Amino acid sequence: MIGLISATAAGAAARDRLAAAWPERTRIYEGPVRRSVERAFAECEQLVCFLATGAVVRLIAPLLAGKSADPGVVCVDEGQRYAVSLLGGHGGGANELAAQVADVLGCAPVVTTATDAADIPGLDTLGWPVEGAVASVTRAVLDGEPVVLRADAVWPLPPLPANVTPQDTTPEDTAPQEGVAREGVAPQDAGAVLHVTDRSFDAGPNDAVLRPPSLVVGVGASKGAPVDEVVGLVEQTLRGAGLSALSVAELATVDAKADEPGIFGAAERLGVPLVTYPAERLAEIAVPNPSGAPLAAVGTPSVAEAAALAGSGELLVPKRKSNPAGRAAMATCAVVRRAPRGRLAVVGLGPGARDLLTPRATEELRRASVLVGLDQYVDQIRDLLRPGTRVVESGLGAEEERARTAVAEARAGHAVALIGSGDAGVYAMASPALAEASDDIDVVGVPGVTAALAAAAILGAPLGHDHVSISLSDLHTPWEVIERRVRAAAEADIIVTFYNPRSRGRDWQLPKALSILAEHREPGTPVGVVRNASRADESSRLTTLEGLDPATVDMMTVVTVGNTATREIAGRMVTPRGYRWQS
Repeated sequence: MIGLISATAAGAAARDRLAAAWPERTRIYEGPVRRSVERAFAECEQLVCFLATGAVVRLIAPLLAGKSADPGVVCVDEGQRYAVSLLGGHGGGANELAAQVADVLGCAPVVTTATDAADIPGLDTLGWPVEGAVASVTRAVLDGEPVVLRADAVWPLPPLPANVTPQDTTPEDTAPQEGVAREGVAPQDAGAVLHVTDRSFDAGPNDAVLRPPSLVVGVGASKGAPVDEVVGLVEQTLRGAGLSALSVAELATVDAKADEPGIFGAAERLGVPLVTYPAERLAEIAVPNPSGAPLAAVGTPSVAEAAALAGSGELLVPKRKSNPAGRAAMATCAVVRRAPRGRLAVVGLGPGARDLLTPRATEELRRASVLVGLDQYVDQIRDLLRPGTRVVESGLGAEEERARTAVAEARAGHAVALIGSGDAGVYAMASPALAEASDDIDVVGVPGVTAALAAAAILGAPLGHDHVSISLSDLHTPWEVIERRVRAAAEADIIVTFYNPRSRGRDWQLPKALSILAEHREPGTPVGVVRNASRADESSRLTTLEGLDPATVDMMTVVTVGNTATREIAGRMVTPRGYRWQS
């Protein structure tokens, strides 16, 4: 919940605008300002104060408890010119909140967090627990000092600047042991090191540790097993194996134990989700320690080991039993390490205009440590990339090579963005990439504004009824197939948008397609022609089926042919929707 506090009429007006925009997210605090701030600080995850920053500093100073506990605080000035992230920029989400408030109120967000100002992802913004010398390692990253990245495996992290250099490691040598020098370097002389590991170790004064979500703990329990016994067993098992509880991604068990208080209570206490599997599935998984007891009770010879292994991975700790004083054990657990999964985002950039690039696409571009794309598309968005992004670009005709490269980089564990114009799923890179990919990587599709839609918006409303897009390029599709599709659209009276209508070496396909449409439509049927939709050199014109000169069309053009109901109205191309109330 976001607490809203104001002291003046202008502040109250802005407060009410924000409350109206976010009715489910906000709560207005009335009454004396000091008391309102105190209440909101204790009750809300975030605050927006329509007060001077100095006043808010004095009001919240006695309330501060620490970065991990304080809410995010944003201040908005009397003139609604600025939304200032004052407290908890990362941990409290104030930086993001300032941007959101600015969007609603039309003011400028002010963020002074060093990593944001340098366009470098903060270690506390990656969504993983981080501990150790976070401040000093972050300062080294910002100051351009050498920082060693020591990771158990390649994880899909965002790009890091050039002064952060990976060092090849194995899980056994990732975590330095107490009193043992790293690679011949004395601990007191070692530079900044960023570890990415699930292993526990005594971090030195220059070590920050990111805890990846790599561990799955399978849990079994007798009916009525106490939460303390389950949690105690899990923590003791992890500690004994030299593993960090902060890297536990989930607890896993059999469906029959989904409502067992000791198990779901343990998941709540550990702050992780509880995943359950049918007994039949667990019974199919080979485990080192099957038992007749769970087979008789829930229908599988293993719960803890099988549940931990159900999502694949390496069994690090076989089944362990709890050891309560004076009675039999009521809980079991086993620990599995799952391999990292790379991430492939297939991103549509839209037709070219920056304001038609979606916020989600921008977010994915900035998240990717590897960007793969056509050179001219890379140039469109190069300024959006974070420092340290590795760019793999190639020219026209290398689509399949780009798809293979993107998938290979994702399989290597990286966060990859594969870009295409318009929508990446429409005559673009999604198809070849997903044909190459398998289920060993995570794939995210980011839709974009297609050329057909951008052109339609320029022309008017030509796609108001059923419509189809057809590419006239016979590079990958035989012309006989293309012609059959054009003829079907013509006979069905469907609006047609032609992609790739004409090139220097392919000049007869568009006239042929138009002649097929002319067999079923009047010569005066409206036709819209748009070149470079939304770009600086955009051009468009409205003509007719008989009036279109194919020689004026090229590969940068989209041609939209209306159906028998399409009309030119006030210089715009309009296809009636056909609702019953329309006459």
